[in-house]
Amino acid sequence: MSGIGKGGAQRPIAPGPIAPGAVIGILGGGQLGRMTALAAARLGYRTHIFCPEADSPACQVTPLATIAAYDDEAALAAFAAAVDVVTFEFENIPFATVAILRDKVRLRPDAEVLRICQNRLREKDFCGRIGVPTTRYAEVAGPEALDRVVRDLGRPCILKTAELGYDGKGQVLIEPDTDLAAAWNAMAGGGAPILPAIVEAFVDFRMEASVIIARDADGHCRSYPLVENQHKNHILDQTIVPARVDPPIAERAEVIARHMAEEIGLVGLLAIEVFVTTDDEVLVNEMAPRPHNSGHWTLDACATSQFEQHVRAVAGLPLGSCEPLGDAVMQNLLGDDAERWLEILSAPGAKLHLYGKSEARPGRKMGHVTRLIRKS
Repeated sequence: MSGIGKGGAQRPIAPGPIAPGAVIGILGGGQLGRMTALAAARLGYRTHIFCPEADSPACQVTPLATIAAYDDEAALAAFAAAVDVVTFEFENIPFATVAILRDKVRLRPDAEVLRICQNRLREKDFCGRIGVPTTRYAEVAGPEALDRVVRDLGRPCILKTAELGYDGKGQVLIEPDTDLAAAWNAMAGGGAPILPAIVEAFVDFRMEASVIIARDADGHCRSYPLVENQHKNHILDQTIVPARVDPPIAERAEVIARHMAEEIGLVGLLAIEVFVTTDDEVLVNEMAPRPHNSGHWTLDACATSQFEQHVRAVAGLPLGSCEPLGDAVMQNLLGDDAERWLEILSAPGAKLHLYGKSEARPGRKMGHVTRLIRKS
């Protein structure tokens, strides 16, 4: 594969590690890009952010940024020419964007990983092909098919958009008395959803959890311990490290994560959200090919943070240790919660991370705080 050099000529993309001093391109300017850029700087790399928004959290920590729309082909070509490798900090980047970049510069994870993770149906189908358990689900081609699908899966069940949903957006719980037409309109948010949609059978779970795994270009994998996630209003509220489950359940989740990373051909990070059922099954819910909110604790409570690990994998460096320094609790700061910054900084052992967002809106992730419980 080849790319465009700064003078417009084709340049080969060499295999092997990318030396410090090189430039890592990041698609997306949010807090995940910000923390990835900071981790890259500590390893001696520069980062170049590509996003549509000026003064985004990631742009505040690096002087290199392209502010342009994701469909701006000229800007994308110039961006590719200015960097040595490209990664992304969220998966809802238009696929056409990465299709333009993949022929010009090394992309990690690759475009196929992103394509699968952008769509809940493709995620579930991928899991089925490789023998990974999920809840029962069905495609819904349109509102006229919803009644039949709900009858087949039973109530309660959950109607979701197949794409672009996060933090509970585009999701509607269908209960025994739910009007299906109203549920469809609620999922669509008053507009036309990207079709098809998906309906998932309700899971009787005792815990939502996640595991984050890193894989390098040579196939070496390292995973962080299974963590427990508690939500409020469909948004992650806190992560408890480690998850309060028996060791065989945690081991099963890590085995599943390794299998998925290998089968998808991952180079980078893969965060896998799971349900631990009342019968101690581990069912995969969703996946994200990037650093994840449930991994923020690793910044303060792990030998190698998820952001450094992502940089290591993307740059072709040896993967770092995922060994925790102790038990921990990570709390998201949503909306006005970030106004408690002075109170948080006054608390012994609290590690505060603010994302530099100028406007606090209800439910918006403004920062997080981690409290470490050190091992004796």
